[in-house]
Amino acid sequence: MDLTSSCDTNNPLSLDEYKAIFQIENASVNYGKTPAIRNVFLDIYERQITAFIGPSGCGKSTLLRCLNRMNDLVQNAHVTGKIIFQNQDLYAKQIDPVVVRRRIGMIFQKPNPFPKSIYDNIAFGARINGYRGDLDELVERSLQQVALWDEVKDKLKNSALALSGGQQQRLCIARAIAIQPEVLLMDEPCSALDPISTLRIEDLIYQFKQQYTVIIVTHNMQQAARLSDFTAFFNVGLTEHNNNAGHLVEFDKTATIFNDPAQEITRDYVSGHFG
Repeated sequence: MDLTSSCDTNNPLSLDEYKAIFQIENASVNYGKTPAIRNVFLDIYERQITAFIGPSGCGKSTLLRCLNRMNDLVQNAHVTGKIIFQNQDLYAKQIDPVVVRRRIGMIFQKPNPFPKSIYDNIAFGARINGYRGDLDELVERSLQQVALWDEVKDKLKNSALALSGGQQQRLCIARAIAIQPEVLLMDEPCSALDPISTLRIEDLIYQFKQQYTVIIVTHNMQQAARLSDFTAFFNVGLTEHNNNAGHLVEFDKTATIFNDPAQEITRDYVSGHFG
């Protein structure tokens, strides 16, 4: 089964010709005494779509949350190693996690609109960050970017909770981009959606790389192959170095991961032999 990414196929650049926006250096995470992921070295490239794939429990979402310090909010989470973003160590003492999350937005598995109006959901972040522009214009522009404006323009004062699941997820994406982040982290953003809503979200993600760096965790191999430029395959298992924690097996252009991976275990996973 050929799952070549349309993003990768005609791209002749070698990996060292891309600009890294994240440099992950020997990153490990424990939850209390339980290791979640071990010794990850990985560069993530600017204005590209990178997919994290692998079986459940291999640390994909854990690593994703490290990239905007969401693990700071998880009790007993402990991160070691370095995560460099735009040449700054995100875990240095002087770094404000609130500023990090403003620059690196996150979309979760299940839509989580605030119990407010559609308008106030979009305007919320701008207001708390002291936005001085035209809020009406910002709300409209953000909703236009996620192809939701025409569906909700006459109900902006209605509760966001009245929207369908797919609409709520697009609203949450609009809320994230309203504060103009540089990176969008997406943790299985389509797993709770129907196929039509999933295709709409995928269309948005594909378009977003013109403006944002996108990193998506997905269990859907076809989705990873359709959308991403690069793919990181994680697995879990006892090895000499990872103590039964998740670890990065292989990272490359998506076309290579799906059609000519370096590791046999990668080939087995993307072809559906396990996972």
